[in-house]
Amino acid sequence: MTLGKIEFAESDGTYVLKLTGEMRLTLCSSLENFLQAMLNTTGFRSVVIDLSETETIDSTSLGLLAKLSIMAWKKVQLRPVLLSPRHDITRILMSMGFERIFIIVEDSSQQTSDYHDITCDDCSEESTRARVLDAHRVLMSLNENNRKAFSDLVKQLEHCHQHEATGTC
Repeated sequence: MTLGKIEFAESDGTYVLKLTGEMRLTLCSSLENFLQAMLNTTGFRSVVIDLSETETIDSTSLGLLAKLSIMAWKKVQLRPVLLSPRHDITRILMSMGFERIFIIVEDSSQQTSDYHDITCDDCSEESTRARVLDAHRVLMSLNENNRKAFSDLVKQLEHCHQHEATGTC
């Protein structure tokens, strides 16, 4: 497996995010910070997520992508595009209900090489835990299967978040 990497390119308000290798919660702080900044850009028009080189993707990363789609819809009333030529990744996306909130394209012929790295600004344990919790709440909101699959995890994370100051988690 290849360590995860997030890159981006932008042209006229259209962003392309390329997720490469293993997409794990350790990259979520970087990804969420970038997504917030991107969506707050005055000229933001659309976003394409390129998963053509994504080897694995965890539920926290999926939750952040779902959150991105929901926020992009609120801002510009367009569903983002997911490029997903790998059948294993596409199967995961479909099982999470992503076909409702993304346009999923299984052809990866639209590619660019002018990417820039996204770096981690706030990767503290507390920040990561909050992002994991938020990402799973978003996934739970997509469909009943997700609600059932992640409800115990979310309850445990909420419990930990509430007791984090006392160290009882």
